Amino acid sequence: MPDMADRPHDDAPVSTSKDSEAAVRIATAEAVEARGDSFAGWAVTINRPSAELYAWWRDFSNLARVMENVERVDMLDDKRSHWVVKAPGGAHVEWDAIVTEEREGALIAWASAEGADIANSGYVTFQDAGARGTVVTATILYDPPAGMIGKLVAKLFQREPNIQVRRDLARFKQLMETGEVATNAMNPKQREEQDA
Repeated sequence: MPDMADRPHDDAPVSTSKDSEAAVRIATAEAVEARGDSFAGWAVTINRPSAELYAWWRDFSNLARVMENVERVDMLDDKRSHWVVKAPGGAHVEWDAIVTEEREGALIAWASAEGADIANSGYVTFQDAGARGTVVTATILYDPPAGMIGKLVAKLFQREPNIQVRRDLARFKQLMETGEVATNAMNPKQREEQDA
């Protein structure tokens, strides 16, 4: 993965790009092992030190606390984890993820293992923002199940990764800054899905 400082474009996170095709090209070029041709990404500034945020995130079993569609993450060893995630219509998808690169306090990159229900890869960076804390950026490449139709269905049920990454990072920020995650009532689509 190239050093983020060596990017040939501006220093804004790729997740802020208005050109989704360019974002996929950039994310693919920066991925250690690119899996997927759809892009999801977001950045958030959290008022905590990068080392603390990195350590919490690196224990992947913690992520089910802030990622609303993740049912559980089982650690298989230091580099491999097994993910169980809710999908539209009450279904579940599963995959094993392999850490492909990491820099203590700064970066965690991964790729799904062969045979994943949803091929995916990406990286999370933790960049010092001085007195403001740390900028945490999640960049994800994925292949939606059933292609574009699956992506539309996921968006309808609000389980589309681009929607989720924003919500999940907001929950991560809440937990890290306040010690808790605010919850709200389910939206009508989630209620319909739960009742199905």
